[in-house]
Amino acid sequence: MFTTIKKRDGREAPFDETKITDAIFKAARAVGGEDRQTAMELTIEVLKLLKKKYNGGQFGVEDVQDIVEKVLIEAGHARTAKAYILYRDKRTRMRDAKGELMDAVEEILAETNRENANISNSPSAKMLQIASAASKKYYLTRLIPEEMSQAHLRGDIHIHDLDFYGKTLTCLQIPLNKLLSEGFNTGHGYIRPPRRPISATSLAAIILQSSQNDMHGGQSFAFFDRDIAPFVEGASDHETYQAMEALIHNLNSMHSRAGAQVPFSSLNVGTETSESARRVVKNLLLAYEAGLGNGENPIFPNIIFRLKEGINLNPGDPNYDLFKLAIQVASRRLNPTFSFMDSSFNKEWGNEVSYMGCRTRVMANRRGPAVTDRRGNLSFTTVNLPRIAIKAERNMEGFYRKLGDVMDLAIKQLYHRYGVQSRLKVKDMPFIMGQKLYQESENLGPDDTIGEAIKHGTLSVGFIGLAEALTALTGRHHGQDEESQALGQEIVGFMAKKINEACENYDLNYTFLATPAEGLSGRFVKLDRKEFGLIPGVTTKEYYTNSFHIPVDFPISIFDKISLEGPYHKFCNAGHISYVEMSAPPLKNPDAVETIIRHMRDSDMGYGGINYPVDFCTNCNLTGVINEKTCPRCGSANIRRVRRITGYLSTTDRFNDSKLNELKDRVPHL
Repeated sequence: MFTTIKKRDGREAPFDETKITDAIFKAARAVGGEDRQTAMELTIEVLKLLKKKYNGGQFGVEDVQDIVEKVLIEAGHARTAKAYILYRDKRTRMRDAKGELMDAVEEILAETNRENANISNSPSAKMLQIASAASKKYYLTRLIPEEMSQAHLRGDIHIHDLDFYGKTLTCLQIPLNKLLSEGFNTGHGYIRPPRRPISATSLAAIILQSSQNDMHGGQSFAFFDRDIAPFVEGASDHETYQAMEALIHNLNSMHSRAGAQVPFSSLNVGTETSESARRVVKNLLLAYEAGLGNGENPIFPNIIFRLKEGINLNPGDPNYDLFKLAIQVASRRLNPTFSFMDSSFNKEWGNEVSYMGCRTRVMANRRGPAVTDRRGNLSFTTVNLPRIAIKAERNMEGFYRKLGDVMDLAIKQLYHRYGVQSRLKVKDMPFIMGQKLYQESENLGPDDTIGEAIKHGTLSVGFIGLAEALTALTGRHHGQDEESQALGQEIVGFMAKKINEACENYDLNYTFLATPAEGLSGRFVKLDRKEFGLIPGVTTKEYYTNSFHIPVDFPISIFDKISLEGPYHKFCNAGHISYVEMSAPPLKNPDAVETIIRHMRDSDMGYGGINYPVDFCTNCNLTGVINEKTCPRCGSANIRRVRRITGYLSTTDRFNDSKLNELKDRVPHL
C-alpha cells in the first residue's frame, strides 16, 4: 500500500508495516499482553486510517504514531495506549537529548563552559567537557529514575556533578601520614617514603593530583602540619621554606584530569604545637605570602587555619604567633580562611574537625569511627528554595508541605546514586581504593565492589537562595527584617530535621549542606524566571544568593552580617562558609581583621574568610586594586583579577555570567 515514509530528519526511507506491529506488541507486552495476532489486526486499522487520511500523499513517523495512539484508544486498549505513549515520550526525550548534545559540543569546541571556575580552555579540557555533556544526557535519559531526572530538568533540585553520577565520588580527606610513612603506588611503580622536606611536599602534591584524577571534587589534607612535621625534624627554616614554596608552585602548575585543571586542594593547619609542626605552618604561610614567580597571588592550595582556644586563639597560647601570621597573610593574599574548633557543633569532636576549601565538613559517622581522615562526601543534591517559595504563594503550610516533598525526593535520589556508586569496583578508582585511602578499603581486592568502604562517606542535601525564598514568602529577606531572620532559621532547621530523619530511615550518613552557588545560581533563576516571570527581589537578578547568605548588594555592617549568618552554621553539618567584603586588602589594619575573625567565632560560625579585590598586571607585575581596564603603571590590558568564589579562589576570566553579575553587584560591608 505504501512504499516510503519521511523520517524525522527529512530523509525518505522504505515503509515497513512490521515496525508498527512490533511497536504495538512491545507496548502490549509492557502491560502483560502476549497476543501478537491482535497487534497485527490493529496494524491493519492503522494502515486503513493512513490511506484514508493521506491518500497516497507523503507522511512522516510522527503522523504514524499519532494514528497508532488513536487506534489503540478507540479499540479499547487503554493500558496498551498508555504504555505506547510513555515509550514514545521517552524516545522523543532521548532524541532531543542527542540534539542538545550536539549543540553542547558545538559550544564547547568554541570555548569550555565556565560553570566550574579554574577549568582551562585547553584541548584536553574540551574533550573532557564533551564527554561530560554526553554523560549528563545518558544519566538523565537512561539511568536516573524519571521522577528524579524531571525534577532536575525542571529546577526543583540540582544533581551536582551529574556527569560523574555513576563513575566516582566527590571528595576526600586524604591520610597524608599513611601515604608518606608507608609509601604508595600511582600505577607505575612503588614510591618509597621521603626523607627530606622537599621530597615530602613534592610527594604531597603528587598525592593530591592522583586523588583528584580519581574523583570529581576537591582534595584535602586534614592535618597537614601534623603529617609533614616528621619530615622537617632537624631541617632548617630555609630548607623548610623551599619545600613549602615548591609545594605551592606545584599546586598552581601541575595538572589533573588529563590537563583540564590544577588539583582543587586544601590544607588544614594551625593546632599542632610541636617545634617541627610550627616550622611547617610558619614557612607554608610565608611562602604563600610571597606568591608565585612574579609575585602573583596563588590560587591553590586553599589554606584553612584551625583556631582553638588554648592553642592559638589568645596571647600566651603556644601558636598565637602563627595566628597573627595567618592574619597577615590573609590580609594580603585572601588565604588562609579560618575554621573554628570551639563552635558549638565542632567542640564536641575535640581537635578532629577539618574543612575543605569549598566548605565541606565530614565528621559524625553512623557506620564506623567518627573521624575526618579517610572519609569524604559521596555526592550532593541541592534544593531550589526560591522556587518552592514562589509556588507556595505565601501559604506557609503549603510551603512546608512542598519543601518536605522536595527534600524527600532529593534524599531518595541520593540513595539511588549511592546504590550506583556502591557497585563500582576498586579497580575503577585505582588510587583512592587501590591504595586503601578510604576507611575499610584495606581488605578489598581489585574486582571487589566499594560499598563496604563508602558507607563511611556522606550523602548531602543542600539549599540555595534563602534570601530570595524569604522575599517571596514575606516581602523581605533576613537582612531586612527580624521576623524574616526567625523564619529563615525555622526553614533551615526544618530541612536539617528532615536530614536527621533520613539518617535514621536509611542508616547512612546523610548531611545538610549550605550549597556552593557557583554554577547553580544562574541555572535556577533562569528556569524560574521563564516559568514565573519577573518577581521583584526574587527573580530579577541573574543569580540566587549563596545558601543562607545576606544578598551581596545589601548594605550592611561587617558585624551585623556575621551576627545574622552565624546561627545558620550549626544546622549545616555537611559544610558552611561566611565571608565579608572589603574594598581593598586590609594590609595596614591586621587588628581589625583579627576582630572580625573573633566575632565570627563568637557568632558560633564554623568556617569563614575575608574577601577583597586582588589584581595583578602580568606585564609589569604591579599588584593592588586596579579598577581600570588597563594598568595605571604600564597601560597593559593584561590584568589578572583574583576573587573568592564559593570558598575557593579563582581568576574572574573563568567566572560564568551569573558569578560575574554577582561580582559586579557586591558591595563592601561597612
